[in-house]
Amino acid sequence: METTRATNPLIKKTKRVYKDKWSGLLFISPFFLLFAIFGLIPMLFSFYLAFFRWNGLGPMTYTGLDNFRLVLEDALFWKSLSNTFIIGIMGTLPQLIIGIFLAYALNSTLIRFRNVFRVSIFIPYVTSIVAVAVIFGVLFSNQTHGLVNSILIGLGYDAISFTTSEWGAKIAISMMIFWRWIGYNTLIYLAGMQSIPKELYEAAKIDGASIWAELRYVVIPMLKPFIIFTVFTATIGALQVFTEPLVFLGRSLREEGITIVAYLYRDAFMSNFFGTASATAVLLFILIMVITCVNLLLTNQIGKSKWKGAKKG
Repeated sequence: METTRATNPLIKKTKRVYKDKWSGLLFISPFFLLFAIFGLIPMLFSFYLAFFRWNGLGPMTYTGLDNFRLVLEDALFWKSLSNTFIIGIMGTLPQLIIGIFLAYALNSTLIRFRNVFRVSIFIPYVTSIVAVAVIFGVLFSNQTHGLVNSILIGLGYDAISFTTSEWGAKIAISMMIFWRWIGYNTLIYLAGMQSIPKELYEAAKIDGASIWAELRYVVIPMLKPFIIFTVFTATIGALQVFTEPLVFLGRSLREEGITIVAYLYRDAFMSNFFGTASATAVLLFILIMVITCVNLLLTNQIGKSKWKGAKKG
């Protein structure tokens, strides 16, 4: 009986499956371990800390919802929130729209040296943020010899102090975000366009469709999964903008360009108010979840009616 059980192929197969399963878990365990240490545990601790007053060194004092009340009553919080939305719209929405047209152009056979342009447009994404800050610091310098101010003066306008003016700071930071991420979204759309069957492009050309009609009835409906992905990532990225205002404005983080994550950073690491900073992080998490759900409802409608009409035709 024991010999039969030992040689049973089903038992051998089961043991081999369990062995392979645990071997696979062992190989991927470093990722989950690092994620738990540097991601999950700090996130849970931040939720916990949102209900306490703590300066990072002394004892923690339970305050209930007082941290949330302090944040919501702070005028600078609402200013940072409005700045985040304005900068996010100005820096993110154009790159999503223009990225589709750039990807369509790079996917076209009419453009020569397409591979060169594809590499070139992705360079800003892999460029060091310090180098980007230096470049845009020169372009949007407050001095009259700055490139943008030189152009404005040449056109007969007054020079702008980009780091201190209300819209100057927003425009400069938005342009920095646009320049850094336009290539990333373009390549995502380009990959999506290359996955579209060539028969659809050929059928559109045979039917005499214009470039706009081809984009409207073929490309955009077929790019729907890619558009949803870029909208989600761009929205979350826009709500988490931090590096650009920090490197452009410096540690002063003036209210003209401060974002909600920069507001959180100022509370935690410049004022040592970790409780209110954690409360701000919780509010930001809730905001991201709400906007993500709204995005999901809106992007589900992209190309739906148009594509159905095209299929009927």
